[in-house]
Amino acid sequence: MIGMVLVTHGRLAEEFVSALEHVVGEQSQIEAVCIGPDDDMEERRQAIIDSVARVDDGDGVVILTDMFGGTPSNLAMSVLGRGRVEVIAGINLPMLIKLASLRGSEPLATAVVRAQEAGRKYINVATQLLDAESSGGRGRSAAGGRKE
Repeated sequence: MIGMVLVTHGRLAEEFVSALEHVVGEQSQIEAVCIGPDDDMEERRQAIIDSVARVDDGDGVVILTDMFGGTPSNLAMSVLGRGRVEVIAGINLPMLIKLASLRGSEPLATAVVRAQEAGRKYINVATQLLDAESSGGRGRSAAGGRKE
């Protein structure tokens, strides 16, 4: 099974694990690493390395971070050379649910791509969806005007 390590600003990683387990049930091989503003970054980097080692059973590990370019993402990317590890930045709940459903049956590369696709698919603006349905797919532009 593919392991999962969530690395985020503040306690967001813990809350994502909680939300995931609320939706799909208890998960094994998943850990949260929370990055606080006053944390020692080398200690947090070591916490990520240790978490990866604990959740890896040989099928690989996905490290999920909240924002590309942020400290959690940069720390996660610094451990990429340690075996079969991939980093996905921009975590959301649909991405986590998809990954949880695939990690016992799909190889790492496939699971990562499908999780990324699910994360993107479920980012929507409600008025655009509703307008698209009511106007036969024309929707609204990002600025709120009608698309032509």
